[in-house]
Order: sequence, then structure tokens, then C-alpha cells
Amino acid sequence: MDYRFMGRTGLKVSELCFGTQTFGWCTEEADAHVMMDRFVEAGGNFFDTSNIYNEGRSETILGNWLKRQGDRAKLVIATKVFFPAGEGPNDTGLTRKHIHDQIDRSLRRLQTNYVDLYQMHCWDASTPLEETLRALDDLVTAGKVRYLGASNYTASQLMHAIMLSQMHCWARFDCLQPEYSLLVRSTEWELLPLCREQGIGVLPWSPLAGGWLTGKYRRGQDPDPESRVGRADRWDDLPEQRESEHTYRIIDALDEVAAARGKTVAQVALNWVLRQPGVTAPIFGARTREQLETNLGSVGWALTDDEVARLNAASDVPLPSPYSFISRYTRKRA
Repeated sequence: MDYRFMGRTGLKVSELCFGTQTFGWCTEEADAHVMMDRFVEAGGNFFDTSNIYNEGRSETILGNWLKRQGDRAKLVIATKVFFPAGEGPNDTGLTRKHIHDQIDRSLRRLQTNYVDLYQMHCWDASTPLEETLRALDDLVTAGKVRYLGASNYTASQLMHAIMLSQMHCWARFDCLQPEYSLLVRSTEWELLPLCREQGIGVLPWSPLAGGWLTGKYRRGQDPDPESRVGRADRWDDLPEQRESEHTYRIIDALDEVAAARGKTVAQVALNWVLRQPGVTAPIFGARTREQLETNLGSVGWALTDDEVARLNAASDVPLPSPYSFISRYTRKRA
């Protein structure tokens, strides 16, 4: 596995990031430990979790493995904060109180005295941005956090945060975790260009669109009730959110490229994300060792320019205004 710098920083991370959202939900601890061992054996050093994944169980499982693994310094551990972590009125958001409370709880569950990357899980419209950024700068100064990141921010929100941090000489965001896949390409309109311009690493979440880009969901077939899409306890990636002719057109193109290359649909979809300018490391999840091995097969090779163009054409959607206007005018000037 290759390694890439995280944005403008000198931190090197593996080109795939192992997302641990399934740990404690549909992956038992013993199986999770086996998969994390295998990921490291394959060259991976980057793990992503959150304080609210399965009520903290994901962090706990990762922390137990970290303690057993015994070489914390070789690994890059990322976690997140924002969503409700309790029933109280202050158990959510990006306030100074919630951030400081949750980093300490995350560190206890992870059994480490620092996290390499602390990410804001979502934009908080209720808390002054200055309060959030100053609290984060304090965590960096205290040594509890090495790098900062954001997730689910718009381009204007991200740029506002960068400017405030630079004005006040605070530690700034050095990575963004946006949703990005062949099925969700609106990230390309502003966020990816901004990240490239500002030296911000990009860690796409859901690069397989919740399983839709693995080939297991087909026209006219009901999803397996035990699959991510079929489970009644999921709120995201459901058929009414993803199922469309556009989705199946992308799957058809993936099928054709995968068959020609001797790869799986999931491997082609992940490799496409890896090929996009500015992307640091897509975050993949795995419920089983089989899924992990499939995902690991997405590296060590590259789609051709023609194959990328073919997938781009199948997944393209008309640009809305003003992007469509700007694109037309730019082409006329070229």
C-alpha cells in the first residue's frame, strides 16, 4: 500500500483509511481485531472512528486493539465529535464544553493520551465558530490532538474556518471528510478545488455509497434484509435515497470495467475515488474479512484514463447554476 501526505502537512497516511463504524454494531470485537491486524499487515496505518459510533463501542474496540497491538506511534488514529452523545442539553454540538468533555471520553475509550486527527463531524450552526476553533486550538496546545479536520462542511463554512484560524494564529483544519463517490460527485463543484488550493487533505466517506457501488443491489431485486440497505435500523443509504436509473447506469458501467479488468465492482469504484485529484485516502468499512480483502484489492493498480472517462460519463449529472454558467464561459475562453 502506498502512503500520501495529508494535505499540506508532513503526516503520511496509507492510501486507504479503515473506517470502524461497523465495530460493535454488526462486527464483533474478535472479528474486528482480526481485520485490523490484516489491514496493518497489508500496509495500512490509518483508522477512523467517532465518539458516537455505536454509543462509543467502536472507539472501545479500537482502543482494546491498540493496547494489544502495542505500537501506537506507528498508527494514525482519527475520531470525531458533534452528534448527541447523551440526553442532556449540552451533550451535543461543537461548544467548548462538549468538545472538551468528549475528547477526554474518547481518549479513555481509545486508551491513548492523544488522537492524531480530531474532526468536527458536522457544521454547528448554533455555536459561534470562534468558540469551536479556540477550543480546538487549546486541545492542540495541550497535546491531546495533533491535527484538526472537518466533516460535512460547505465550501464557504470551511473557508470561513480557515480564515478565522489564520487571523488568530490558531491551529487550522488540515483535512476534510466529505461524502464523495461515483454516486455523489457534487463535492467536485467547490469543495475539492478549495481543498487543493488550501492544502487540505480529503478523506471521502462512503466511497461505495453505502454498498450501492459494490454490485450487490440490482434492478428489480429487493435488498437482502441483513444488508446495510435492507436493515430496518438504518437511516441512510436506503432505496428511496439511492435507487434510480442514474444509480443503475453507474453500476452497469462499473460492471463493464470490472469484467474487463478482472476486478470486482467495489474495487473499481474505490480505485476511481483514489484517482481523483486532491483525494488523500477514501474511508472504507467492512463487516467481514471477505469485504476487507475485497477493499484491499482496490490498491496496487490504476484505472486507465479511458476507463476513468467512461465512469465519469456514466456518473455525470447536469451542473446547476452558477456552475453551469461558469463552465460554459470557461470553455468559450479556452
